[in-house]
Amino acid sequence: MTHTSAPDFTLPQDGGDSVTLSALRPAPVVLFFYPRDNTPGCTTEAQDFTAHKAEFEALGAQVFGISKDSLTSHAKFREKKALGISLLSDEDSTVCEDFGVWKEKSMYGKKFMGIERSTFLIAGDGTIVREWRKVKVKGHVEEVLDAVKAL
Repeated sequence: MTHTSAPDFTLPQDGGDSVTLSALRPAPVVLFFYPRDNTPGCTTEAQDFTAHKAEFEALGAQVFGISKDSLTSHAKFREKKALGISLLSDEDSTVCEDFGVWKEKSMYGKKFMGIERSTFLIAGDGTIVREWRKVKVKGHVEEVLDAVKAL
């Protein structure tokens, strides 16, 4: 399997700073793309990553959630759900498109563009070593953690 380089980006994070992917090297990075703040699946996923944050940090890995929500929305989401992970705002969906998670979706017979729940594990050299598409939330964070342990 060929490992592709992760597209580099700089995105604003709630709390004011920006995060540049390449500047995080050589730490492994977990990026989870999720559709929307304060929705049930997204809340569960973000809370699961928060619950395992110390384990990811013990392995030297950094975890970031990415959606198109504004920084204001992210701040409210973090506060309301007591999230301990950083959330990045990709309001113009450039990063979502670079990672191929901006997809046509359909709900109740209507088609629309949205983020397909996906997670990427990026090794310390900047290559994508694992990707999970169309993520089912239950048990997902544990699977990602196992993949980080295997790096």
